[in-house]
Amino acid sequence: MTDPTTDTSDRPVIVVGAGLSGIATALGVALRGRRAVVLEAAELVGGAAAYSGGQIWCGANHVAAREGITDDLAATERYVRDIARAHPEVLDEQAMLRWIRTAPEAVRYWEDVGAIRWTVIPGLADYHDEADGALDAGRYLTNEVVDGSVLGPWRERLRVSPYFPVGTTYAEMFRTGRRAAHVAGSEDTSSGENGSGDAGAGERSVPDHAGVPAFGIADGRAAPGRDDGADPLTFGTGVVAAFLARALAEDRIEIRTAHPVTALLRDAGGVTGVRADGPGGPVELHGPVVLATSTYDWNPDLVREMLGLEPEDFGSVAPESLRGDGITLARSVGGATARIPATSVPILPGWESDAGTGYGYGPEYALPHSMIVDRAGRRYCNDSYWVDIVARTLDPDDPHLPFFLVWDDRHRIKYGLATTPPGGEYPAGRVTSAPSLRELGDRLGVDGAQLEHTAATFNRNAARGEDPDFGRGTVTYVNRFAGDPEQTPCPVLGPLEQPPFHGLRLKFVGTGIGSSGVRIDGDGRVLDERGGTVPGLYAVGSCAALTTTGTGYNSGFALGRGITLAYLVAGELAAGVAG
Repeated sequence: MTDPTTDTSDRPVIVVGAGLSGIATALGVALRGRRAVVLEAAELVGGAAAYSGGQIWCGANHVAAREGITDDLAATERYVRDIARAHPEVLDEQAMLRWIRTAPEAVRYWEDVGAIRWTVIPGLADYHDEADGALDAGRYLTNEVVDGSVLGPWRERLRVSPYFPVGTTYAEMFRTGRRAAHVAGSEDTSSGENGSGDAGAGERSVPDHAGVPAFGIADGRAAPGRDDGADPLTFGTGVVAAFLARALAEDRIEIRTAHPVTALLRDAGGVTGVRADGPGGPVELHGPVVLATSTYDWNPDLVREMLGLEPEDFGSVAPESLRGDGITLARSVGGATARIPATSVPILPGWESDAGTGYGYGPEYALPHSMIVDRAGRRYCNDSYWVDIVARTLDPDDPHLPFFLVWDDRHRIKYGLATTPPGGEYPAGRVTSAPSLRELGDRLGVDGAQLEHTAATFNRNAARGEDPDFGRGTVTYVNRFAGDPEQTPCPVLGPLEQPPFHGLRLKFVGTGIGSSGVRIDGDGRVLDERGGTVPGLYAVGSCAALTTTGTGYNSGFALGRGITLAYLVAGELAAGVAG
């Protein structure tokens, strides 16, 4: 079947992927008078963004300004440059400046057209609060609460995050702590379903099974239940729901789920459309193409190429539809890729699920009474802060794989782990336990004598609420977002003293943000190996390499860049089209 359209100016924009950036691109195109067709490989929409914390990072934004927070573009630029300084060769200067300067305009635009009502995440500091230009609050935005009823029948086709307490706001979560908020919300439900028809990833079977990288709780249970009939959607689920609701109001937008794109069509002039598999058979559509897929988490070959990790050390909490399709499609027509060093990719310490299907990650490793060690039984990083964990574990000159999470019984009693609630018993085979740290080490394949010595040093410092060796407790973002607000003097520090002791081998877990990917310019045009553009082809999702920020990463960069690129690409593709 072929699209009968022959008038090039009337051909729709073909958007590949119905995550946040894809939906935003289609909306921007439609609002400017051009048709858009969104093709989603999965049966559900929202992609990795719907599983995330819904953090959009934007410097000098109007939302912070209306709340009385002072910021400016110069400070924003200094911050991005400072955190990206380790490998300046992978930073695209033009793309960085284009993003920084356009993001505030894009954020305002999406609010002005009714796609979302932004709110500042209260009191959340930039990741790297030591960096030049860092701000202690105001750059993290998310949506105000959205009621699921605004989606009508599409509510059942929206992914709902099993990693965040959807229905709870950031302010509410911060009052009790991340882990406590999620466990409390889960206890309000009587069903294992999350209300979307999508089984929760990590802890139960996922038919189409990601962060921003911010600590996720893979307990696989539903969002908090309500007795008043309301269906509040927050975090990444709510952000996607807001944009989706606005897109559904536009007649010029068509969203087709279960339509994986299998090939790009091209002629001598460039990309001219796509071929996809639909429920009724193959279909061809003609028009400019926007790749809005996420990344390569479920493609072992691309994981090996981009991260250098084998399956025994890598898993993902992103939807299983994230198989690197955008990268593969771009390469098929001469598109180039860019690789960001694995030490700077936002992947997180995690574990295989209780059920043996999928993966989980959580704040448990950042909570008191726990530490991360290598096979030698030594700590080697700030083990509450994923940025330092990734950089030091994968350091090519001093690697620390395999790595292990170790904790005491006080941690089990206070926090639990994944599906295990505080005070619960771990499922058989999930955790290794022993009456002493020495025995635990031996059972894990870790030097038990050294583990005891490491814990003794850690305990002395933790009792004082400090970690002079590796700086655990010094990152404001982590303390605020992942720590236990009841733990004093430091929300992420507590000694390992109470037997029995517990441990497990960790894996790195992808969140749908692979950093490496399709090379684009600052306006989202896909580039070839010579640096020229591939006509007719754009990329706005996390399949596009984060050369915009190089090796610098901050929670919210991916979604913030995604909606900014959607704004730019939609403007270019709909330019001159009569509304």
